[in-house]
Amino acid sequence: MGGEPKIALNIVCFPGELDPDYLGEILQGGAEKVLESGAVLVGGHSIQDDVPKYGLSVMGLVHPNRIYKNFGCKKGDVLILTKQLGSGIVNTAGQQMASEAAGKEAVAVMTQLNKKAREILDKFTIHACTDVTGFGLLGHCGEMASASRAKIELWPKDIAYIEGAKEYAQMGLIPGGAYRNRNHVAQLLEAGNTDEMYVDLLSDPQTSGGLLAAVPEEEKDAILEEFDKAQMETKVSVVGKVIDSECEEAKIYIR
Repeated sequence: MGGEPKIALNIVCFPGELDPDYLGEILQGGAEKVLESGAVLVGGHSIQDDVPKYGLSVMGLVHPNRIYKNFGCKKGDVLILTKQLGSGIVNTAGQQMASEAAGKEAVAVMTQLNKKAREILDKFTIHACTDVTGFGLLGHCGEMASASRAKIELWPKDIAYIEGAKEYAQMGLIPGGAYRNRNHVAQLLEAGNTDEMYVDLLSDPQTSGGLLAAVPEEEKDAILEEFDKAQMETKVSVVGKVIDSECEEAKIYIR
């Protein structure tokens, strides 16, 4: 939502019978990402539990006039996604057959903070913005469309995907959450004759996905140029367009 993290607390549940070295690696990874974000790790809470769990409670600051909301997109806006899709599908395939290259790219996508993306978007007009995480691109677009009373068109063939994601989707290696995401937006969705593979990819739940921003079309080229200069590890793509806003009925069309 445009915020800048300032302080973070570890929250840890860990089984007593597991090697504590694993816990050390988990905490080290979290500390490294907190440092990368510009925040300070100021402590935390831990408890013995049968199932390992780790997270961070984070506090930060955002200017009240620069809060990114998931509503407010306007007719003519283009939708820019700052990371490639497919982490859920690749992780599902990873249990059986995902290639080493696909696995490495998925890890690179999931471990890339959205800090650089936010800093770039801050230079431009953002009518609406959301992260793309567990609800997949379709689910988060559905929230944006409903809240904005908008009609959104998605262009699946123009979207950047993690290597192997399309192939694994065609093979049916789809996480269960993708079907729940699709059902959640069923009343909004008009997929036409779109290949089922693409609908599955758009429904795929993402871990640490990118930012989806609705921006004025006239600013699109300048935004993409800024991302190109930043040389991020993730791929940025224009994934669709807002074809109408302030409608009586929200819709998502897949073209």
